[in-house]
Amino acid sequence: MKHIIPIAISFIIYAISAGPVMAAAPLISEASATPNAVVKAEDQRVTHLKKFLETHGSPMSESASHFVAEADRLGLDWKLVAAIAGVESTFGKHIPANSYNGWGWGVFTGQSDGIHFKDWNDGITKVSEGLKYRYVDRGATSVEQMGRIYAASPTWSTKVRFFLQKIEAFEPNRVEHLDVTI
Repeated sequence: MKHIIPIAISFIIYAISAGPVMAAAPLISEASATPNAVVKAEDQRVTHLKKFLETHGSPMSESASHFVAEADRLGLDWKLVAAIAGVESTFGKHIPANSYNGWGWGVFTGQSDGIHFKDWNDGITKVSEGLKYRYVDRGATSVEQMGRIYAASPTWSTKVRFFLQKIEAFEPNRVEHLDVTI
């Protein structure tokens, strides 16, 4: 009997500490980023983002690991660049032909075309670096501060926040997210 109580206490402490922890990620990652970060295939953020993008019919879904790797490398929120693509191009579905530019990058007011990237990964890298070096490193660390520079629309940051929250709250096993073929 005297051995059961310490075992039970140990089990309870383990159960409490082993549970998943979920918190809203800051726009700028608090983890130290390492150059050339490699994201392992089992990273749950990659799986989460890939499934989210797939449910939206995004041509970017196969680049989910690159979104996460670049965010980690540059110390950005892993959802930020995908959320911007949600606002600017419905996750890459509405872009200038063959541009792989789902972010409206280099498309200035009144123009219909902008910078062309060689593929989705190239676009993710260039946009992530642009956000880091031309926005964050110059003091625009919130979506609202970025929005004043990034877009002419005063509602841009609200829309980006909407997609940041949608990606965060996404549950791939919910009935409304399951693929159904009839």
